[in-house]
Amino acid sequence: MSSGTSEARFTINVKEGIVELEGKESFVDKHLDRFEEIFKAAVKEAIASGIRGKIALKTQAAPSALSEVQEVSATPEQKQAPAKHAPRVAPALPPIPVDLKSAKDKPGLREFYAEKKPANHYEKAAVFAYYVTKFNKQQEVKYGEILSCYEEVNEKKPSVTDIVKNSIRYKGWLEQGSDKFSTRLTISGENFVKFDLPGKEQDYARHQSNPT
Repeated sequence: MSSGTSEARFTINVKEGIVELEGKESFVDKHLDRFEEIFKAAVKEAIASGIRGKIALKTQAAPSALSEVQEVSATPEQKQAPAKHAPRVAPALPPIPVDLKSAKDKPGLREFYAEKKPANHYEKAAVFAYYVTKFNKQQEVKYGEILSCYEEVNEKKPSVTDIVKNSIRYKGWLEQGSDKFSTRLTISGENFVKFDLPGKEQDYARHQSNPT
């Protein structure tokens, strides 16, 4: 190759992109120092503006100096996605054993549940709280006991924490218990289960005293 007439290609790959300098070998040699200064300035500007992409500096064989400095923005895939909050994870609560079987003085939960026919998780939670409160004589109901009730009636378990919280806020059938994972049946909840749901506690007592 004779100097000054041969084609030259000068490429630099850096973390921020690809830089190319094309032209006659004599042209590249002549402008190499200037090219280096422009390249460094372009990289600093890209880093300062938060752009991670390709910086292309190209020259053409011509009497003039560098003819073009082009900055190419990052592709959508390269752009950093906005920070997202980690999804809230409900605490994993284990079922807590509770007496849900029939006895001389009370129905079993399955029978009581079948009589009341709750239509959604809010009604189910109220029925379970009523059963544990009235038939087991408990002042409060733990979330784990509500989970045991779901298992007893073979129903799919929801997030009990969310159901109780929303029932307290929107229904008024439950209220916060003495600790974070316990609840109490309110008067409104007691009246709803006792009078508004299909079954009646009195019907069971009548059936027990007068079996057919």
